[in-house]
Amino acid sequence: MSEVINTEVHNAFEVIKNGGIILYPTDTVWGIGCDATNPEAIKKIFAIKQREETKSMIVLTNGERMMYNVFNEIPEVAWQILDLSEKPTTLILDNPRNVAENVIAEDKTLGVRMVKEPFCYKLMERMKKPLVSTSANISGEPTPKSFKEISPEIIKGVDYVVNLHHDKICDKPSTIIKLTNDSQVKIIRK
Repeated sequence: MSEVINTEVHNAFEVIKNGGIILYPTDTVWGIGCDATNPEAIKKIFAIKQREETKSMIVLTNGERMMYNVFNEIPEVAWQILDLSEKPTTLILDNPRNVAENVIAEDKTLGVRMVKEPFCYKLMERMKKPLVSTSANISGEPTPKSFKEISPEIIKGVDYVVNLHHDKICDKPSTIIKLTNDSQVKIIRK
């Protein structure tokens, strides 16, 4: 299995380093992604999803080092939430840096999720950058629970479809919690 993952990581990396867009399985649902530091690639994702560019997307990281590369300041409560979470959790944090401006929300926040899922983890290890992650659907349509539910329009719009977990069913997206640097906590999605 790890040989298949390594091949897919290699293929996805080659596409991403050239500004391309991938369709890939995350630790939650199927996502559309690219290099989070590439504003042109991010624009392509907005176009594929037919989504307003004022709506923000999240990024995935593969550990504390990458988290601190994206956020200079991470509230202590963020680490406590991540330690206690029993399911994938996206945190919305203040004042991101070292990512493209068009992935940051108007209020200068960014949603981020640290993943351990082998494909995503290894891909970011190779990229040495965070990965954009947004659900693989046209804006306003339901989030697909499996690869079979992804619209042909999305599949045709990306540059590479990762050949892993096509039979996996994802029951739901991550929990989303907004944390401010002054320690305010707001649950956006359970």
